[in-house]
Amino acid sequence: MPPIQLPRVRLVDRVGTDVLRFLELLGAIATFGGRAMVEAVWPPYEPREILRHIYQFGYRSAPLILTAGFAIGVVLSMHTRASLERFGAEALIPAGLAIALIRETGPLTAGLLVSGRVGAGIGAEIGAMKVTEQIDALEATAVDAFKYLAVTRIIALMIVMPLLTIMIDFAGIVGGYVAEAAVSGMSWQLYFERAFSLITYSDILTATLKTVVFGFLIAVVSGHLGFTTSRGTEGVGESSTRSVVMASMLVILSDVVLVKMILFLYPQVSG
Repeated sequence: MPPIQLPRVRLVDRVGTDVLRFLELLGAIATFGGRAMVEAVWPPYEPREILRHIYQFGYRSAPLILTAGFAIGVVLSMHTRASLERFGAEALIPAGLAIALIRETGPLTAGLLVSGRVGAGIGAEIGAMKVTEQIDALEATAVDAFKYLAVTRIIALMIVMPLLTIMIDFAGIVGGYVAEAAVSGMSWQLYFERAFSLITYSDILTATLKTVVFGFLIAVVSGHLGFTTSRGTEGVGESSTRSVVMASMLVILSDVVLVKMILFLYPQVSG
């Protein structure tokens, strides 16, 4: 009878344990998100706290979003020109750039940027409150800490994400115009007429509204990791890092599912 190879057995056990932990984490996040959806429809609604988070997540993220959008527009314009010049189709550069930005590049980039900036902040802020027992203090004063800290942030980020997406789309189109005007001298009016010649309301609405799901996922993941923080300041840093990683992964994976759903429900979007 051949001897049992212990290193392989240990490796299989370790992989199995990691998979189970990951599935357990996904289940806990799903439960957290489901509870948040239920709590969101019951009073109190904490409008002041929601408005404060809208300002914090939206207004303070605007410079990053606008700068990134402008830079992406310039780069896309240069790459699009390099490709279309081979076929003598320079006139399609504005339309191609607008379609790429509005349908996919803008929403996904906004989601990833917000995951890095806002997701890390939520995880670190709630995590710090958890390890310093501020959450317990809120509960002791008859304040629903879950609704006050988590639900308000989830609602605020769901409202902010479509607005930030519109901003990054606009900044990207402006960046594309600047790059195109510098090369060909195209007028502002002609550029925008061509840019929106192939864009429909379905393109804008579906691509923008799917970022509501991005905002929900980012806030839920970050909030859950913040509420489950332990081990002091080390745990706070870990919660912040894990919030960014997991939120970014879920944004990318959910984007694949949402795009498939959009193309199924609105076939004209792919036309």
